Amino acid sequence: MIVTTAGRTDKKMIEKAKLIAAELLLRYIPRNKQSVKRLHDLYRCDCLIVGKERLELVPFALDQAFFFHPNSASFRIKRLKRGDKDPFIDVCQLSTGMSILDCTMGLASDSIVASFIVGNTGKVIAIEANPYLHYIVKNGLTQWRSEIEEMNHAMRRIETNHADHLEFLKGLPDHYVDIVYFDPMFEDAILSSDGISGLRQFASYSSLNEGLISEAKRVAKKRIILKDHFRSPNFQMYGFHVNIRKSAKFHYGVIELETK
Repeated sequence: MIVTTAGRTDKKMIEKAKLIAAELLLRYIPRNKQSVKRLHDLYRCDCLIVGKERLELVPFALDQAFFFHPNSASFRIKRLKRGDKDPFIDVCQLSTGMSILDCTMGLASDSIVASFIVGNTGKVIAIEANPYLHYIVKNGLTQWRSEIEEMNHAMRRIETNHADHLEFLKGLPDHYVDIVYFDPMFEDAILSSDGISGLRQFASYSSLNEGLISEAKRVAKKRIILKDHFRSPNFQMYGFHVNIRKSAKFHYGVIELETK
């Protein structure tokens, strides 16, 4: 991967791009008015583009860019403010002051909604295995401006970590958070969102396993939540009680825990 600037650039943007390249241990390439396609042809790799307003990740041989945006979180929060229900919040039984560990951050939509619900007294920790996705989403969470002020505060409160979720869980104390949440990327491309489509190019595909679930049971105080394809064998394999959602292509599974 290389780091460059947007087409229209200035000294400040160039310095920012150089700093990001150094931080991510990547090579900075001056844009010099070249198209992204030209950069792809020359360097045969993905491009991280530093713009005035945002960072964009453009995969090699593709025109579609991945960039941070709140995705579904915005309209979900608007619905919650109206008093409507949110399936994720309901299955987690989240409320003010609770804590949740999102082991598969992605675009952080669920983390944003969770942070909105748990508020200033709660805690949301999110893990992303891919360093570039983590960097872009972490940057977006601190800079994106929504018309919903409570959503801005919710995004800023999220603690993000670039880590393997199993290793991260191993480093946490017993009963550290109320909820541990998994949302593995589906092998079946069931989501049509452009943001999700772009994300798939860089996502870290890691399967659930007994060791991971065991660590989640140790770290969580109240419950473990799994969001997965409705045909996924993971629910039965790891003992999740399935909340069947009619006409939905994914379901939520729950493991309720009893802590002393």
